[in-house]
Amino acid sequence: MAMSLKFKQLGLIGCGLMGASFALALQKHKLVEKVVGFSPSARTRERALQLGVIQQAATSAAEAVQGCDIVLLAVPVSRTAECLQAMAPFLSPDCLLMDVGSTKTDVVVAAAAHLGERLPCFVPAHPIAGKAQAGVDHAEAELYQHRRAILTPLAQTGAVQLENAKQVWAAIGSHVSTMTPEAHDSTFAAVSHLPHLLAFAAVNALVAQPQSNALLEMAGPGFRDFSRIAASDSAVWRDILSANQDEVLKQMAHFRAALAQFENALKNGDTPGLQQLIQQASEVRSAWSLQASDAGQNAPDT
Repeated sequence: MAMSLKFKQLGLIGCGLMGASFALALQKHKLVEKVVGFSPSARTRERALQLGVIQQAATSAAEAVQGCDIVLLAVPVSRTAECLQAMAPFLSPDCLLMDVGSTKTDVVVAAAAHLGERLPCFVPAHPIAGKAQAGVDHAEAELYQHRRAILTPLAQTGAVQLENAKQVWAAIGSHVSTMTPEAHDSTFAAVSHLPHLLAFAAVNALVAQPQSNALLEMAGPGFRDFSRIAASDSAVWRDILSANQDEVLKQMAHFRAALAQFENALKNGDTPGLQQLIQQASEVRSAWSLQASDAGQNAPDT
C-alpha cells in the first residue's frame, strides 16, 4: 500500500453492517481522519455516533458527501439510482466513490444516468462478505479481512480512482479482483443468486406440505446446512434477484436441465446413471475450496 493513501473524510451513505464495517476498518488502519455518515433512520445515525462508526451525522446523502475525498454507498441496490442522483452535485471532482452492491450492471446504468461529470470518480465494488446479523450494532473492522473484493470499473473510471480503490480494499485485508459488470452479474447469478433462490424455493416447498411441521422436526444437519441462506434478508434478496433477473433466469434454465437428468434417472430406474450424476457433483464439490477464507458458517454469501 502506498504511504500516501490516506483520506481526510469518508462520506458514508448507509450505516448498516457493510458500510459501518468499512468505516471501522478505515479507522482501524488509520486510512481516514473523519467519517460523516447518513442513514434514513435517526436511530441508526445516533447509534453509529455512539459506536464510533462516524464522527458526524448528516441529515441527507447530499450533506454527507460534501468535502469528502472518499464516499461509500452502502444501501440496498434498489436505492442506488436515487442516492447517486442526490449526491452527484455535491461530490468533489477528484473523490473516490464506491458502492457495495451485489449486482453491478444496474448500478453502472444508474451511475451513467445520474453522475454526469463525476462518473470518472466511480469504481463499482462488491465485497464478498457479510454476517447473519445485519445492522450497525454488528459491524466490525475485520469484516473484510481475507475476503474477496471485486471491482467492476467503467470505461470512464479514472485511473487514480481505480488504483486507490484497489489499494484501500487491500489495505483493510481484502483480496482484490477486477471484472466487467456483465461478467460479475453472470458469475454471481450462478454461484450466489441461484443458490439463494433454490434455498428459498426448497424451504417454501417443504412448508407448503400439510405435514411440514412434522417434517421440520425431523430435519438434521443436512437440512440445516442446505437451508442456511434461506434465512437471508427478504428485501435485500428481492432487490438482488430482481436487478439481475436475466442472468438468474438463465441459471434457472441450467438448473432445470440438471434436475431433469436426476428425474429421468429415478423414473427409469437408472441407478448407475443416478450414481454417476451424484459422483460428478461430489467430485466437483470435493475439489473446490474458497479462494479467500470464509467468514464463518453463518455468513451470508452476497
